Order: sequence, then structure tokens, then C-alpha cells
Amino acid sequence: MSERIYMSSPDVGQLEEEAVVAAMRSGWIAPLGPDVDAFERELAQRVGVAHGVALSSGTAALHLGLLTLGVGPGDVVITSTMTFAATANAITYTGAEPYFIDADIATGNMDPALLRQALVTLRKAGEKVAAIVPVDLLGKAVDYTSILAIAEEFGVPVLADAAESLGATHKGKATGSFGRASIVSFNGNKIMTTSGGGMLLTDDADFAAHVRYLATQARQPVVHYEHTDIGYNYRMSNLLAALGRAQLSRLDEMIARRREMRELYKNLFAEVDGVQLFGANGDEQDNVWLTSILVDPSIAGWRTHGLAAALAAQNIESRPLWKPMHKQPVFAGYRRMVNGASERLFNWGLTLPSGSALNVHQRERVSRAIREFLSR
Repeated sequence: MSERIYMSSPDVGQLEEEAVVAAMRSGWIAPLGPDVDAFERELAQRVGVAHGVALSSGTAALHLGLLTLGVGPGDVVITSTMTFAATANAITYTGAEPYFIDADIATGNMDPALLRQALVTLRKAGEKVAAIVPVDLLGKAVDYTSILAIAEEFGVPVLADAAESLGATHKGKATGSFGRASIVSFNGNKIMTTSGGGMLLTDDADFAAHVRYLATQARQPVVHYEHTDIGYNYRMSNLLAALGRAQLSRLDEMIARRREMRELYKNLFAEVDGVQLFGANGDEQDNVWLTSILVDPSIAGWRTHGLAAALAAQNIESRPLWKPMHKQPVFAGYRRMVNGASERLFNWGLTLPSGSALNVHQRERVSRAIREFLSR
């Protein structure tokens, strides 16, 4: 069988190898070091904020961001239902209750009207909403203009989950720069990777300092080990930060290659009735992390699982859009404000190979497999 084609495999090469080898030869093998400091500065500058804190994952960044906002047991945190489980998991780590908001059907991102409705409902019930965590789905920025205005009206801080959207913008402003703080992910399938890792980004120096403190086991600044708070082992290693710095220098190049894949799919499906590219329209700039299609089976005459099976037969990975959190067994008992959009997206959506590491031969294999399926 032909080699497997993944949706978004890491795009690394000689530059990344040289960076990691240089970090090893420098002697900074243990966690922290000059590459961590430089990576924090460079990414913060790229996004346009004052501070970055490099961490072991985007999930860790969410967890510590919520703790720094004071979120705890008895609180409610409002978040997107159309997301990966890590967003909701991090909320539960604090003891707070995730409250799920459904999507705008055009983007899959949090619906501002439903957010307002939920805040009104919770306020009338006398419940404390400690934070709002909107999620930039598949690399496309949420409507921060509306969501931040609503959050300010109700006096609720925003922690932006920009795990998937590094390199995207909203009205010319980079994702990762919105709210009290934002988080990004460098997981192996993200647009740029540190193998594992993430970063919290903020303009608030005290916020960044508290996250950094919690991430290093909450050690007090004394010679012996002194602890007055529960801390976490959440810091990024110097070796991974070196990899991240190399990846960051190539971010625009990798986005451009993913945009080429988006255009390839746009052309493939242009004349196919009942099929549209998901989230590809509108004025906002996304980072095209992943490209998905939406298939209306009543018009197309086929369903996404048929195409997925055809691709799998040729060792090509594809995957449905995120299953909404309020439909996940582990979160089924939690409250939500839904309109059916996320369930429709889950049922109609299929994510296709989108990575910047795909070579010409692999792109042609994917294209040929899709054309063969459509010609049946």
C-alpha cells in the first residue's frame, strides 16, 4: 500500500534540525534556557502583545489562564461547543462548570447572540460567570468585535482559545492578542509545532508573571524550596523552544502552502452541487490550518462517510469536524445554549489533508482519489 497521507503532519526540515542541535550543543538541555526566553519574545512580538509564557501544551495554557483569572469551584465558564475536548477539560480542571454555546453556521465559531442569551439567563439566576473562552475553529478567528463587547457589557473576562489560529487575524489584528489573555498550541498537527507545547500571550505583566509562577511548581524566590500555593510542572523545554523558533521563522511560508491546498479543493469541488468549502468565505483572514468541506446529501447524492471511505482505501486520512462538546458522553449533562448548527456541521463536515508538508506527488494522490470518487 502507498505511504499514508495525513491531514496535517509536522512540516520540519534542516532548519529545525540545526536549531535543535545547536540548543543541545549549548548545554541547555534542562527545561528553560535562552531559547525559551527568545521564543516567548519572538512570538509575543509576532502577535503584537507584551508577554508570552511558553508552556508544555495549549491545554496547560488554558488551565493556568483560567486559574489566574480566579476561576474555581462553583463558577461557570462559557465556551464554544464546537471545539476539541481540551477546551472543556481545562475548565473542569479548575472545578468550574463549562457552559456550551453553539455555533454560527458560517464559521463554526461561537454565536454572539447565543452568548448574550446565555449571559442574561445566568445573570437572572444569580450565577457567577467567571470567564468566557471562545475558540477559533480550524484557524478562523471568532467575531471578537461582538464577543468582547458583550463580555465588557456583562463584566466577564475573556480568555481566547486561539490554539488553532496562529497567523490568523480579525479586522487586521492578530489572533492571540485578544481578551485578557490568549493561548496558542504547538501540538504536532498544528500549523507550526514544537512537537508538544503551547503559549499564553497577554499584555498584562502581572497575569504573565502569575502564569509563569504557577507553571514552575509555584516556587517562592528563596534558596530552599518554599511553596505557598499549588503549582504545576507546565513549562516548555529549551530544546522544544529552539524547534519553535525555527518553525516561527517559516510560519508565513507554511500558511501559504496550506492556502494552496485550500485553492486545490476549491477548484476540485467548484462544480459539485451540494458541496461547499467550510468557512472559506467572508472578509476575515484565517490561517487555513485545516480545510473542510460541507456536504448536503440531499443535493450531492452522497455523504461524507462515502468520500472518507474512498480516501481511507487509498491510505489517505480524513476526519469529520469536531463532535460538539454537548454531544460528548462526558459532557452530556452540562448546560448549553444551542441552535443545532454544530450538530449539522458535525454531520455534514469532512476535513481533508491540509498540511504544508504535502509534496506535489501527495497532493496529486489526494486530488486523484477525490476525482475518482466524484466520477462514480
